[in-house]
Amino acid sequence: MIYREAGQFKASYEADMQIFPIRQDRIAIAAIVLFAFVGVPLLASEYWFQAIITPALIFSLAALGLNILTGYAGQLSLGAAGFMAVGAFATYNFMLRIDGMPFLVAMILGGVCAALVGIVFGLPSLRIKGFYLAVATLAAQFFILWVLVKFPWFSNYSASGVITAQEIAILGWTVDEPVEKYLLTLAVVTVLALAAKNMARTHTGRAWMAVRDMDVAAEVIGIPLMKTKLQAFAISSFYCGVAGALYAYTYLGTVEPEAFNLDLSFKILFMIIIGGVGTVLGSFLGAAFITLLPIFLNQFFHALFGDSLPPAFASNIELMIFGGLIIFFLIVEPHGLARLWQIGKEKLRLWPFPH
Repeated sequence: MIYREAGQFKASYEADMQIFPIRQDRIAIAAIVLFAFVGVPLLASEYWFQAIITPALIFSLAALGLNILTGYAGQLSLGAAGFMAVGAFATYNFMLRIDGMPFLVAMILGGVCAALVGIVFGLPSLRIKGFYLAVATLAAQFFILWVLVKFPWFSNYSASGVITAQEIAILGWTVDEPVEKYLLTLAVVTVLALAAKNMARTHTGRAWMAVRDMDVAAEVIGIPLMKTKLQAFAISSFYCGVAGALYAYTYLGTVEPEAFNLDLSFKILFMIIIGGVGTVLGSFLGAAFITLLPIFLNQFFHALFGDSLPPAFASNIELMIFGGLIIFFLIVEPHGLARLWQIGKEKLRLWPFPH
């Protein structure tokens, strides 16, 4: 009986169009954000920051970018990791070649570069769609990595092609501790997630969903297909580019083009499929599932069997269980974990009454 919206009246258009119109949702989101900014830094260890929480946030941002393109606009893409690579290497070069370039400005410019590349590779979407478009974005993935490898200027003529992220400094504050990198990543992800949640409710988001559901009907009612599709590619690539910059600077520290290979693109795609296509929450749930479940399985088998299982055999069992759980979740709820959460909220609105 706690989650009930009875008695919450909207007296203005602004109140009716809030991102979180139900009071309980606003309280819950505020509590989660407060805990993430205050509670987690006090409770988590350096290992959790470096190996679990920070990469999960970065993958959530990349999944959110892909969800904008695939979930909201309906344009299949297999090039998310390639656009992350553009953002990472562009941020590195902006900070390297422009003296005094602030990290946040370089990160935004890296996202803009990824958006421009996304627009170029989004042009085929004006003529093709579905699996054919997925193949076109797959070509973008291979082409971006080929350019980064074949033109050593992007890696500052490094013999191995590996770049080392520069020191992060924001208004005189040097970000070098794991907790500081976590807080920076959390702040960026929070702002961009709220922006994506708001965009999905505006005319832009409604145009994306109209194109996704039936592009011919969307064009008939006056939605410009070219502008809408390229806009989705640009914003999605921007999010992936910013995620790539954070991936290089707040997570790995040193990266090479192969770090953004096709496996990473598929990993991000699996995140939105498991979490929920076309939802902001699904991007976070999918990223948490993909990131935390292998660690949980590893700890579970280690606690259950100790060192009696050969490492290779244990890793294969973990992969089998991981794949089986993915199939199970998709069979139980094809719309992802976000749909399960939505069903739970709907039941809470009626509980304890059946009607």
